[in-house]
Amino acid sequence: MLFLQLVLLAVLLLGGDSEGDSQEPISFRIILTTSFYSSSSTQNQGSAWLDELQTHGWNNKTGAFRYLQSWSKGNFSNEELLEVQNLFYTYTIRSPSTFHNHIRDWHLEYPFQIQLVLGCDSHFGEASAGFLQLAYQGSDLLSFQNTSWRPSPEGGSRAQKVCSLFNQDHVSHEIVRKLLNEICPRILLSLLDAGKVDLQRQVRPEAWLSTGPSPGSGHLRLVCHVSGFYPKPVWVMWMRGEQEQTGSQRGDVLPHADGTWYLQVSLDVKAKEAAGLSCRVRHSSLGGQDMVLHWEQPPSMGLVFLVVIVPLVLLAGLVWWLWKRWKAH
Repeated sequence: MLFLQLVLLAVLLLGGDSEGDSQEPISFRIILTTSFYSSSSTQNQGSAWLDELQTHGWNNKTGAFRYLQSWSKGNFSNEELLEVQNLFYTYTIRSPSTFHNHIRDWHLEYPFQIQLVLGCDSHFGEASAGFLQLAYQGSDLLSFQNTSWRPSPEGGSRAQKVCSLFNQDHVSHEIVRKLLNEICPRILLSLLDAGKVDLQRQVRPEAWLSTGPSPGSGHLRLVCHVSGFYPKPVWVMWMRGEQEQTGSQRGDVLPHADGTWYLQVSLDVKAKEAAGLSCRVRHSSLGGQDMVLHWEQPPSMGLVFLVVIVPLVLLAGLVWWLWKRWKAH
């Protein structure tokens, strides 16, 4: 489902030169989820994101924005921010009332959710016109294209009915048009300029190797951990010499509280074939120099016995001998 993919915000992360003109697409998204519990109970949850960095929250009771980054206001004046806030709040009031009034006509049943994603992208430092998509219970319902609403094929007759009514609401129509064509592109470029110091920072990763749960008798699960890097794009692979190991299993890239990222990549191998393997890490912060960690076979139990147990036994024997001599005198 397209909406769920959008909520994950699976878009390319920031790149570009020192002037902030990125050659990779950068996205700004506003996400609003409206939960309809009954005819008299509705709750909105809203947030705004620059790629995968949350820049704004939203107060459900007052309709006020919460600015989560020091630069989240961009170069907007307080008066302009209030205008944007009021436009957004007006839409969140008008849209739920429309759904409440057409519960039977549109075959809706409480409780249900309506999800909205509004956004725009920047390419080569220029912001494109925005888009808006509406979903019902996670399935595509409508999208706003050019100057009108269009029903989603998977929305069936419900989408057709909702679309027909929405296209008659000229007030909401004008709000959407202004948000998409004027406000969203300006917010995006404003945030990129105001936050470029933070957005273009480079943080080197730390990496280490470990073993995971054994995949079976005579086998090892080797795990390469890469942590604390920024920006998010990173390449990690298990290697044998210059040969990539196709069995490498990449996990999800997970966020740290400080905005950096963590990733682990595992490889299941026969224990006798682990020697000679390495984990290679490529990241923009490394200046073109790959980070390479070589797997070292853990010492055998026999070696542990020789290195640790035997000296302890000898030491205990020496202590006992000295004690016996002291007692004899």
